[in-house]
Amino acid sequence: MLHNILITGASGYLGGSLLARWKGANLPSYGKLYALVRSEDQGQAVKQFGAEPLLCDLGDHDKLREKIISNEISIILFLIDSASDQHQPTMIRALHEVKVKTGKDVHFLHTGGAKHFSSHAGLSTEKPLLDTDPDLYNILKSSVAPHPYFAQTTKVNFSIIDLCEEYGVRGYIFAPCIVYGKGEGFGKKISIQVVAIVKAAHRARRVYDVNGPDASWPVCHVVDNSTLYLELVRNMLLGTEMGYNKRGFYLASSGSIKWHDIYHAFAVALAKRDVVDDDVVKPADDAALKQMAEALEVPESLVPVMLGGKCTFTPVHGGEIGWKSQYWPDHIIETADEEVDFILKSLDKN
Repeated sequence: MLHNILITGASGYLGGSLLARWKGANLPSYGKLYALVRSEDQGQAVKQFGAEPLLCDLGDHDKLREKIISNEISIILFLIDSASDQHQPTMIRALHEVKVKTGKDVHFLHTGGAKHFSSHAGLSTEKPLLDTDPDLYNILKSSVAPHPYFAQTTKVNFSIIDLCEEYGVRGYIFAPCIVYGKGEGFGKKISIQVVAIVKAAHRARRVYDVNGPDASWPVCHVVDNSTLYLELVRNMLLGTEMGYNKRGFYLASSGSIKWHDIYHAFAVALAKRDVVDDDVVKPADDAALKQMAEALEVPESLVPVMLGGKCTFTPVHGGEIGWKSQYWPDHIIETADEEVDFILKSLDKN
């Protein structure tokens, strides 16, 4: 029997880019592709990408459950709200009911983030942490985050895995990293992390470094991010045996880049446009952190979380299921001028 698929977050940066790539992905046969939408306008927008709109308030759990079961949705791609698990349990339980009703394998993919596998979440960064590490679930569950926010968001990942195991659902944790490049969907066109660099620099009139000299982070072009989602879906549709639940972690990344190199490339591009006073990157002092926090609308303690940290999370799983990145790690540096230009235009427009 063919799978029916549901995507959430179709108006977002990641979800919209995924949906835009769907038609050209040459996926195996499936039943219907649904996109969860909040309005008629969004419903019309997703139709152009071949998705049938599913109009439903995510918070209306009874209606959401009924929609999943009545449409026999057996694959759900969750691309919103990585910080909480208030909606996912309803979807996972509904998938279980679909499995009982149809006999199909059912799949739930949760989009988390590389931060949950980094120094911010209390994980060791002394050596590479492979996304295929057989002990990764236990590492995540035993971690002690130095910041309360990450104690909660890290918990979301393993609570979803626990629930999937309880209900016989195949669960996957998809971890975006620093994703860059122009969004391809109908909604949000710009990322989070690199936009935060620009916003903070604009307010402080300088790019400031909030890290130590060896701080690095995995990076991924938005196209490569989308193609890993699609490769996972391809394998679900084919019924391929691949890692799921406690071995279901997937990082989309072409490799890692030092934060200082990203800062410098963005500083050059911002100075060229007179957004900052010059292209010199300096360590952030208390005054700079205050200005950056104002720009990002967060407490000062969260500025290093949004703009730095160390993450040695390393992708292996994607390659094992047929994914290969088109772009290389230094591409984010080489295209920084173009990226900054697009971000500034998008921020002005908004």
